[in-house]
Amino acid sequence: MIDVIGFPKQGTHSVGVERQYAGTLGKTGNCQVAVSVHHVGEQGNMPLGWRLYLPESWANDEVRRQEAGIPKEVVFRKKWELALEIIDEVRAWGLPDQVVLADAGYGDGTEFRKELEKRELRYVVGVMPNTGVWLKPPQLTVSKSTGKGRPPSAVRYGSQRPNTVAEAASQAKGWKRIRWREGSKGWLESRFWATRVQPSHRYQDGRMPGKELWLLAEWPASERAPSKYWLCDLPATTTLRRLVRLAKCRWKIEPDEHQMKEELGLDHYEGRSWHGWHHHVTMVMLAFAFLTLETLRSKKNYWLDPAEDAT
Repeated sequence: MIDVIGFPKQGTHSVGVERQYAGTLGKTGNCQVAVSVHHVGEQGNMPLGWRLYLPESWANDEVRRQEAGIPKEVVFRKKWELALEIIDEVRAWGLPDQVVLADAGYGDGTEFRKELEKRELRYVVGVMPNTGVWLKPPQLTVSKSTGKGRPPSAVRYGSQRPNTVAEAASQAKGWKRIRWREGSKGWLESRFWATRVQPSHRYQDGRMPGKELWLLAEWPASERAPSKYWLCDLPATTTLRRLVRLAKCRWKIEPDEHQMKEELGLDHYEGRSWHGWHHHVTMVMLAFAFLTLETLRSKKNYWLDPAEDAT
């Protein structure tokens, strides 16, 4: 699971600080922003890596770089590129591949989805309502080059036009009520619908349709229109209930982040340097891992129980 977390700051000297939007703050503020990747499992969760987002104003300022001790090899990276760096690092450890979950801040990026597909990683990612999709495979005409002037587009669509995911969902039938987990006040449930589609990114430029994916949409009974959308690179045999449960997994790391902030001081670091920040979040990760393992160890007959003859 990919997440972005904001660290509120005063002043302008803490490495990477800038007025920028952070989802955890719910607004634009003076803060540091970090990208993280978490393992989410039935027995417990674990943050696997962090990357501090370095805005271009910092990446291109040699004076601030030197003052904060930013290594020369660190350059500006978009948040989705930082997420991929962590994923590649985790895969290099030998951990088995898992479904990648992310919100629309990542899912809207065609480049990000393409990079996951290159790595043969399944994903469930949020998208915005105006994301274009083909509900049926379009009829394509391949343009032929005359050998003169500007090369023509690879394919042409004629009068065919894709739908936005909002249009597709608003016209859909067969919505089903799905429960995905039990909350403190009872079961959480809503209405969902899913169908197979092909993304239509930049079809005007002659781009080929994307691979076939699931489009998942949510339409709460209290809303006048569908409210959330996901593209899911999962097999065509995947059930609607599994799509929903994966899409709604993001809540699982919210208690973890609260614990890391309130009990382990994740956002209490007051230093200003690049290495200092990364040292701090690494120590928080280790502390969280220790607490998680101790919690699992206390369970009866759990696999972490030490053998009787252990020394």
